[in-house]
Amino acid sequence: MVVEYNSVYDELAQFLASLSPRKVLAYKASTKSQMRVNELLEKNKTKGLTEEEKEEMERHMTVEHIVRLAKANALQRLDTK
Repeated sequence: MVVEYNSVYDELAQFLASLSPRKVLAYKASTKSQMRVNELLEKNKTKGLTEEEKEEMERHMTVEHIVRLAKANALQRLDTK
């Protein structure tokens, strides 16, 4: 017997994709958010990040992961229609 594991991220991504697959596929982080991630990445290369900045970066990465899962689910939903 195979047990399928769905993480909380998978569940949230499936929920988001079920609302409006086309809107999920069109989603893009704000310019402000993108700029902040770029700042953190650059700072990490040059000086390193504080613990607070590491946590902030982790949150950005978590959201990015969820969005990617949601977009993958949205594509699957559109393909089955």
